[in-house]
Amino acid sequence: MQLAPAAAPGFSAALAALALISGVLPAAAATAPAFGFDDVTARAQQLAKESFKDPRGEVPAWLTQISYDQWRDIRFRPERALWRDKRLPFQVQFFHPGLYYDRTVAISVVDDTGVHPVPFSPSDFDYGRNEIGSRVPQNLGFAGFRVHAPIKKKDYYDEVIVFLGASYFRAVGKNEVFGISARGIAIDTALASGEEFPYFREFWLVTPTPAAKELTIYALLDSVSLTGAYRFVVRPGEQTVVHVDCRIFLRRAVNKLGIGPLTSMFFHGEANMRQVEDFRPEAHDSDGLLINFSSGEWLWRPLDNPRVLRVSTFQASNARGYGLIQRDREFDHYQDLETRPELRPSVWVVPQGSWGEGRVELVEIPTKSDINDNIVAYWAPNQLPEVGKMGAWSYTTYWYSDDPNVSPGGRIVATRRDRGTAENAYRFVVDFDGKKLQSLPTDTVLRGVVTIASGEDSAELLDQQVVKNPVTGGWRLTFQIKPLRGDPIELRAFLDQGGTALTETWSGVIVP
Repeated sequence: MQLAPAAAPGFSAALAALALISGVLPAAAATAPAFGFDDVTARAQQLAKESFKDPRGEVPAWLTQISYDQWRDIRFRPERALWRDKRLPFQVQFFHPGLYYDRTVAISVVDDTGVHPVPFSPSDFDYGRNEIGSRVPQNLGFAGFRVHAPIKKKDYYDEVIVFLGASYFRAVGKNEVFGISARGIAIDTALASGEEFPYFREFWLVTPTPAAKELTIYALLDSVSLTGAYRFVVRPGEQTVVHVDCRIFLRRAVNKLGIGPLTSMFFHGEANMRQVEDFRPEAHDSDGLLINFSSGEWLWRPLDNPRVLRVSTFQASNARGYGLIQRDREFDHYQDLETRPELRPSVWVVPQGSWGEGRVELVEIPTKSDINDNIVAYWAPNQLPEVGKMGAWSYTTYWYSDDPNVSPGGRIVATRRDRGTAENAYRFVVDFDGKKLQSLPTDTVLRGVVTIASGEDSAELLDQQVVKNPVTGGWRLTFQIKPLRGDPIELRAFLDQGGTALTETWSGVIVP
């Protein structure tokens, strides 16, 4: 595994070293060579030769009909956590099937003596106010699991990463709360044929050493169209890092694969023109898509809750990185004491090695509430693996709160819009910030470079202005656009000084 030297500009040297460790020596914490990634790969390859067998029906129907509150009241007993009695740096607790989780997953432990299945027992769970414990089959199985580690206090094991439902997993760094999710892979997302959701059917947890800083997890993916072998190397911390290796085998041809997919929620924010009856000024888990192209350019696309399904494509062959980011960290902008959106993590994906020709796609799905994850982002390769042959990708995900060094130049911190002062026009107000921008005197002349990417015949740039923001110390670009046709209008903008770009490229869209 080769780590691209420029893969994560702005991250600390310690994180770069961590990515190198995770990329080159993913099994460093393992104590047993008896089972490894190649074994999972062999299983996936063999499974791809067989017909898909849908496991639905393993969970009793009555368990899938319980309410959300009933399922939430079923809790794994912490004193029975895996490795708790061994005083290891990681502990694992398990989830009970039921409600949405109508499939069980096999879970095993790998140690220096071999591979050992983790047995399910209703006695390991506290059923709370539910009077259903005696009805649960003794060998039912688990829905998923969560890993705990002491990332805040040395004597307390916080939740670090959760694997639950389909191929979803989500992690947090220090002082964060769960929000955005990642997935193993996306299949035919936003296509008329319908999306397919694969699932992790089996996991292997590698027993860590007493001094281990990271945990290795293997997983077997299965679906109608493909199978996959996965290796996750999880390193908790201020920024929790998850290195992912995946090897995919197609059972049949698909139209599109999404590598390193991220799933988030955007209900409403500062750029929305629609009025929402909500006491919260904003409600979202992520507020923008960030892409670092191989050319070195950084692009920021503010997220939206559109009126109709919107798919935006950004050509990004050998992309250096991409992610769904929660930049707005001000509690006052959310006023949500329950979900604390300002504490939700951002996720930055750094491809390892050469990913070749492809694109980053952003899918924005209309939603009428904040209970739905309506934002998806992933990298889609132009060339898909042949049926029966292996396709392999490796990448590292960083789960963090705020790191202005991820994008080293001036960054976009807010986007607002209205109908402006001209007839049939749209006005955009884009705020930029950063150390270099802060240091520029008020009388510095900066130029706003605004481009109508969809063509000059689609819209007219009416005016623009760049001014120093005396309140924040950043700079504000304001411009007005008048559509000339009824088609969507793609826009780009950045701040320039003497022919040198000082900021990220802002990317926006108008749907007249």
